[in-house]
Amino acid sequence: MAKDKITEDMTIREVIDKYPETAMVFSKYNVGCIGCLAASFEKVKDIAGVHGIDLKALVKDLNKAVPTK
Repeated sequence: MAKDKITEDMTIREVIDKYPETAMVFSKYNVGCIGCLAASFEKVKDIAGVHGIDLKALVKDLNKAVPTK
């Protein structure tokens, strides 16, 4: 099984910068803070907790959005 490219410990900014295609996933989960200052230091797991999102589902969907090479 391939290792996930996106982990719960990555910051939102790090995810968006590396994988811009994930913006649509954050939007799907109503996470609108991808462009705010907090995105630079809040981790995927932090934002899931704040927004009441299932962390495993979010990380899974984020990784699905990243093209495999």
